[in-house]
Amino acid sequence: MCYTTVDAFRFGLFRKQTPRVCAWKDKNTLQAFSPAKAIQGLKPLEDGCLLVLSFWDTNTAKNLFAEIERSIVLAEKLKIIPLGGLDEIGKNITVLEYGKDMIVVDCGVGFPEEDMYGVDLVIPDFSYLVANQKKLRGFFITHGHEDHIGSIPYAMREVNCPIHGTAMTNGLIKLKLEEHKLADKVKLITHKPGDVVKAGCFQVEFIHVNHSIADAVAFAIHTPVGTVVMTGDFKIDPTSKDGMMDLARLGELGKQGVLAMLSDSTNVERSGYTPSENLVAESLDRQFRNCDQRIIVTTFASNMHRIQSIIATAQRHGRKVAVTGRSMENMLKVAQELGYLKVKQGTIVDLASIKSLPKNKIVIVSTGSQGENMSALYRMAFNTHKQVEITAGDRIIISASAIPGNEKAVSKIINELYRKGADVVYEKSEGLHVSGHACQEELKIIHGLVKPRFFIPIHGEQRHLQIHSKLAQTMGMNPKNIFIGEIGSVFELTAKSCKLKGTVTAGKVFVDGTGVGDVGSVVLRDRKHLAEDGMIVVCVNLSAEDGSIITGPDIITRGFIYVKESEQLMDALQGVATEAIERCQRKNIRDWSAIKSTIKNDLSGYLYKTTKRNPMILPVISEI
Repeated sequence: MCYTTVDAFRFGLFRKQTPRVCAWKDKNTLQAFSPAKAIQGLKPLEDGCLLVLSFWDTNTAKNLFAEIERSIVLAEKLKIIPLGGLDEIGKNITVLEYGKDMIVVDCGVGFPEEDMYGVDLVIPDFSYLVANQKKLRGFFITHGHEDHIGSIPYAMREVNCPIHGTAMTNGLIKLKLEEHKLADKVKLITHKPGDVVKAGCFQVEFIHVNHSIADAVAFAIHTPVGTVVMTGDFKIDPTSKDGMMDLARLGELGKQGVLAMLSDSTNVERSGYTPSENLVAESLDRQFRNCDQRIIVTTFASNMHRIQSIIATAQRHGRKVAVTGRSMENMLKVAQELGYLKVKQGTIVDLASIKSLPKNKIVIVSTGSQGENMSALYRMAFNTHKQVEITAGDRIIISASAIPGNEKAVSKIINELYRKGADVVYEKSEGLHVSGHACQEELKIIHGLVKPRFFIPIHGEQRHLQIHSKLAQTMGMNPKNIFIGEIGSVFELTAKSCKLKGTVTAGKVFVDGTGVGDVGSVVLRDRKHLAEDGMIVVCVNLSAEDGSIITGPDIITRGFIYVKESEQLMDALQGVATEAIERCQRKNIRDWSAIKSTIKNDLSGYLYKTTKRNPMILPVISEI
């Protein structure tokens, strides 16, 4: 009996990239071959299929095919490559690659640090994805926070492929794609917890988790070498409005065997458990009770459970709710369309109509919990909001904690609100905010359930990753099986091993306005220089014949000194520049670059000697 290409298709074993032939004449000869020896004996075949000749029966051929396929699979290695989210908070993105298939988990933004002057957003470097875009089978998104979805529009310009997420997550991604005019070009595929999606050789299972946004999931990614669990951002909240995290499924996976786990490290420094969101609901009710003034609440726009609590509390106390802030308005629109927000008819009113209502019947839900300059709360505090003005007695509830780096901005708003006579409630002791990330005891529970062979802590700065490593060791993990990498590190895994194998191109790309990547380290260095020391421009017109000075040099400064109060210094600088140019003329130096360099060096030396400052100096030469 002869098995041909047709049979190979029927067995589901056709591989264009495996041009091989296996030939045995009888059943006894076949049984003498081990899978390894069978592979060694394979020879190229022109039609590019697996072909078996002269077998006794179909099942025998089928079994051999399966063994050969398994052996070929074992030769490949799974690569896990974090392109962001290590040694930083935010910009989360991880690549999983096996053979000719690749998927991406999350695609978030980072936010600029203090010395990133003029930078609006920080996104991952997509070079590796662009170079391997033929392998890409899809993006899988754990939830809809900016640090997990914010870079998607920028990625889709480079490597357009399907995006898989839950309903709320995809609703928020759609808004972003619409802003970038990409909504019609990108395919969004919606799933629910429990769904399993095939993407090349990967099978991605969606698992419900608790977080500070609705519809968050973890992923169990079933690969040819084993299962990888990626927790995403999570906490364990038994009383969550959308049900407790699916610990049972994680436990089942642990019993079946998990090759590796990549877990959120954000709150690993905190002992105990993260409090339930219900605690905030109780605190809000306490603040609303017996308050006869207008209430303004600011929180994260994405925290739909919190916003639901604010609206429910307002309904109980007979107050109407108005919303201000573009991101808050967009979020409410998506949540209501998808049924994630339960609101009685007539509760939400237009902001313009609140002037006709008594103050004790109004709640305004606002953006601005992080002190953002253009946020609604900021504009209210500094009298630039067109519809809302803060008055004495207004109760301002800040239901959020300041993200590291935003403390000064938040304090600035709080001080201004107090100056206007508002009653500002923001202390942590009031129970107005709880984290959406797991603390140490919750992380231990996940480690105990999943029991991974290998562990890679992610989503945190170096201290978070190191502390999470130590926590895993207290749960019995061998330190040799815990791996801490950097952005671009390549983790290679087989069914029994995990190794760090080099790096790929990765890093930070800066977004400034509509420009992406055109602001690099040199531009940032110049901006920092300008911000710290100011600038001096030296303008001079030289003769084309002999290089002598025709007019100038004129000295213009910005951010260095106040000219009207420093005329003596300005005259001295003009003299130094004149002497530098004349010295070049005497030495017969006519090259503009050399003349500019001389002017810069002379002025820089003089300024540092007399003022101890080092402004940027820009000579501008015109030849007449």
